[in-house]
Amino acid sequence: MKRIQGIVGVVALLAAGGALAQQRTKAELEDFVREPMPPGFQAMQTELEGPVLADANGRTLYVWPLNAVRNGDLGDRKGDPTCDDTVQKVSSGLQSPYPGGLELPDVETRPSCLAIWPAAWAPADAKDVGKFTVLTRKDGRRQWAYEGYALYTSVLDRKPGDVLGGTKRTMGGDARSTGVIRQPAAPPTNVPPQFAVTMADSGRMLVLAANDGAVYMHDKDTAATSNCDAACRQEFQPIAAPEHVRPQGDWAIIESSPGVKQWTFRGKPLYTRASDRIPHSLEGGDIPGWSNVWTQKAPLAPKEFTRHINRVGTVLGDEKGRTIYVYACNDDAADQQDCSHPTQPQVYRLAVSGKGDQQRAMRNFPYVRAGATAKSPSTLWTIISIDPATGRKAAADQAGVLRVWAYRDRPVYVCARDKKPGDIECDSWGENFGLRNGYRAFWVREDFGGSHG
Repeated sequence: MKRIQGIVGVVALLAAGGALAQQRTKAELEDFVREPMPPGFQAMQTELEGPVLADANGRTLYVWPLNAVRNGDLGDRKGDPTCDDTVQKVSSGLQSPYPGGLELPDVETRPSCLAIWPAAWAPADAKDVGKFTVLTRKDGRRQWAYEGYALYTSVLDRKPGDVLGGTKRTMGGDARSTGVIRQPAAPPTNVPPQFAVTMADSGRMLVLAANDGAVYMHDKDTAATSNCDAACRQEFQPIAAPEHVRPQGDWAIIESSPGVKQWTFRGKPLYTRASDRIPHSLEGGDIPGWSNVWTQKAPLAPKEFTRHINRVGTVLGDEKGRTIYVYACNDDAADQQDCSHPTQPQVYRLAVSGKGDQQRAMRNFPYVRAGATAKSPSTLWTIISIDPATGRKAAADQAGVLRVWAYRDRPVYVCARDKKPGDIECDSWGENFGLRNGYRAFWVREDFGGSHG
């Protein structure tokens, strides 16, 4: 069991974080390991990512770890930040099958990497604190790093609790691009070494660290008693706890049978399921009385939305039952800028959905409109205004704007090719199966295999 360390960082429930605290009890928020932090740095609870690290102003901190793409590597190495003031004007040729050296869209107004990813600058007298270290950049400036990776904020984040610059989510509606993306820096989740946490549509799921196996609980069990008998254990096996561990926080141990110590979490004994076919399965949770275990549940989608089962899995739909799609995009420059947000260049989206024309793109991939009385249920699902002439974000009082639903501040869409609820004719539409520049269906159930699990 990880020990809770001395607190320099605190849980800052400010602005969006404060609203989150009002909606949920402490038992519904994911716990984390308290660690020493630089003055003013903090850990904040967020709706999708769980606890994240933030600066003194509550802005989420991000890292850009080096990772392989099609023709090379992009990102930062430990101790060596590459995001700088250079304005990239041509493609790198690293992510796409196209050659490098092609002029980038909107090159006259393109910002530098540091303009959209401001560095977490360290003052002249800053000293290393725990996992936080001070890096000296090639230009002599000092920047904070966490576990060796340089730290940045995002200009997309407007208030404490926002995590709009990047995500660690890799399934369903938030499919990452080619493996290189800015990720929120986060403190360790406070779970025993046997366990880990993965992200899914429904929230942050508890799994086994060894194989990502799903973890289950039964609604008739109590904090002191497992009601799973010999027949039950043919399918659901208790998760044994080592002899030396002691209860701490959400975690405790019971003797479920003579000589067998079993983990409990938030007052419920924990099990694995023998019949699970894939990692982080949801199938056991379909059995009456059984449920997957979540360290933190994600906010629900808007109440107008629907869910539909098809041959592959379950997708989110709008109020008419049409499958909802998200758009993902990262450009092929050396600084790999995001192009999925409506404040950013729209040429990539228009190329893949409308042959360069916004009106044609809206016919092929209409925005999901929000009704006049619709209200945002969370900071994850919001209503934004879009200029229909450009596809860019607009002021709510601008004439002729569209009021549309957004996920992580990015519009969601339906596909003109879909004819009935559950259709997914436009899933994986675009480059690299829709991951680098294209559309993916918003998958609710990720346990059906393929690219959605």
